[in-house]
Amino acid sequence: QVQLVESGGGLVQAGGSLRLSCKASGRTFSNMVMAWFRQAPGKEREFVTAIKWNSGVPYYAGSVKGRFTISRDTAKNMVYLQMNSLKPEDTALYYCAVGNYYRGSVYRDETYDYWGQGTQVTVSS
Repeated sequence: QVQLVESGGGLVQAGGSLRLSCKASGRTFSNMVMAWFRQAPGKEREFVTAIKWNSGVPYYAGSVKGRFTISRDTAKNMVYLQMNSLKPEDTALYYCAVGNYYRGSVYRDETYDYWGQGTQVTVSS
């Protein structure tokens, strides 16, 4: 079992930055991948970024590549999402998730078994 707690959301003006954090409690496991997804009002949940826990290899959605950076601290069981050059269309509830990348694509939410409660990011124009 893995518990996830996100933090760091808030209100920011377009062009600004935010850093999200996700604390994972419980067991880690081989082939673990941690990811961020987001869901805007009236829209489906979408993949933002992921990182393979052991290797640190990152993956990004095209819409955030070059603006967002995912990182992890294996000693603290933390994953971070640095978001720069934020746009109003980045406004959403951001979720941290944990899964096993042997089960499927890191881009698909079906790969992830554990989810946090989400943290709200609002970008004003």
